[in-house]
Amino acid sequence: MSDPSNEMDDTGAFESGLPGFLGVIDVAISKVEAVILALGVILMAVNTCTNVILRFVLGEGLFFSGEINRILIIMITFAGIGYAARHGRHIRMSAIYDVLPTTPRRVLMILIALFTSAIMFFLCYYSVDYIMNLYDRGRILPALGFEIWMIYVWVPVGFAVTGTQYLLTAIKNVTSTDVYLSTGVVDGYADNEKEV
Repeated sequence: MSDPSNEMDDTGAFESGLPGFLGVIDVAISKVEAVILALGVILMAVNTCTNVILRFVLGEGLFFSGEINRILIIMITFAGIGYAARHGRHIRMSAIYDVLPTTPRRVLMILIALFTSAIMFFLCYYSVDYIMNLYDRGRILPALGFEIWMIYVWVPVGFAVTGTQYLLTAIKNVTSTDVYLSTGVVDGYADNEKEV
């Protein structure tokens, strides 16, 4: 089987596996997601550490720290699902799948990717409806004063990007002879993963 690490080139940059303009967009979205994830985790760590230090030294922490972490968790989670799908890193139950020959695995991967894509778009639709309900209620975060609907904008964006990624994975598997976990990741195990 192919080495799944082929999603990176020699410089460590993500290679899409999509042709032309779609590949350029995919790589750009991947870079934006990586920055969002890295920045989000760093900001959450700084916010939490600052809050702990201030609470220990001054006896009182930042009154808005919890709300900032809530925003960052939502952002990291929903930027992360698209990132994981793009890199073929979602958890898979593959006991039966792994013993199948290449063609049935590819067909199964197409069905899994299409089904997952449909679920992601379904959740995207309902998350937009949820955000509209929050908008209509006009609730705000008590410490920061932002309207609550603003912090949930990441939810439909994450679901839409993930749904699109799984749809592209299905298309990649239809047009390929190999089995792809995502548009740039061929199904397989690295040499160190084969050892049981």
